[in-house]
Amino acid sequence: MIARSTRLAGVAACAALMVSGCVSTTAGPSGQYASPIGNAPVTANPTPYSTALYCLADYARRYNLPSPRIAVGRISDYTGTVSADGGRQITGGASLMASTALAKSGARLVERYDTSVSELELRYANNKLIGDEGPGGPSDQQYRRILAGQVPGSDFYVVGGITEVNYNIRSGGFDAGMGEIDTNRPGSGLIQAKVFVMNVAMDLRLVQTTTLEVVDVISYQKQIVGREISAGVFDFLNGNVFDISAGGSAMEPTQLAVRAMVERASVEFMANLYGAPGPEICLDTANEPLRDTYGPTGGYYPAYPNTDVNNGQTRADPSRWHDRRDGAVRRTRY
Repeated sequence: MIARSTRLAGVAACAALMVSGCVSTTAGPSGQYASPIGNAPVTANPTPYSTALYCLADYARRYNLPSPRIAVGRISDYTGTVSADGGRQITGGASLMASTALAKSGARLVERYDTSVSELELRYANNKLIGDEGPGGPSDQQYRRILAGQVPGSDFYVVGGITEVNYNIRSGGFDAGMGEIDTNRPGSGLIQAKVFVMNVAMDLRLVQTTTLEVVDVISYQKQIVGREISAGVFDFLNGNVFDISAGGSAMEPTQLAVRAMVERASVEFMANLYGAPGPEICLDTANEPLRDTYGPTGGYYPAYPNTDVNNGQTRADPSRWHDRRDGAVRRTRY
């Protein structure tokens, strides 16, 4: 009995040493106690509707269809749901998702969601506190002038909100257990499997800025599925206790479902504004190489006329600029 207890104590001590060996209480040469795990690169975050947005941008470019100026307002979470840890259950960033989705479609965006910096600089410029470099170089500072009509107006804006979160629309599962009748051969096993479905819904509207007329209204919902599987064995063998279990769980990302709804609504809004007949516009890929200022990561305004050679075409490449995956990047430790 004493020998068995000694063995168990030794095993526990070895396990503790192995765990403590991974974390030190003394900072290493890098100034850190431990290096973070994980090396997944930054990737694009598309949804099944992203390709349709690119098709709309291609279609507008192919037929020289001008995009109206579009602003994004508040797309708030009106469900009031709170997660178990006290944070928001549903993202508060749907407005930001809408800006990205509209940029993928080639829309001309004007900022109205957060104008705090522009308003502050406008006040400073109005008081002649902001200077810009003049023709004479850095030493020739001139105060920034405010010109009438320098801020372009929007033609339409998008507002709305997340209006539904419905938990446990349907769930199911099973538990199965097994045990020994003979007390001299104790042992048991258990297997569990569970599946549940919930959904989120969103209501958006497109408003004409000058008249405040609601010209388009869209309501969508998306179901989300989750599953959990686990199994375990509990047994006594020669006086030793063994409790072994394993399992896995997965849940469709809730916030990605919100992004998918936003992108689907943006597809419908922009298809109407462009006059696109339907998904058949994606069959013509003749002008796809023109896809230079928009793509899986959104869209941008080119700072220089070099869209054929700049980094716009590689923004969705997961290895680009990564110091361990891109050989062109110098691996310098700072």
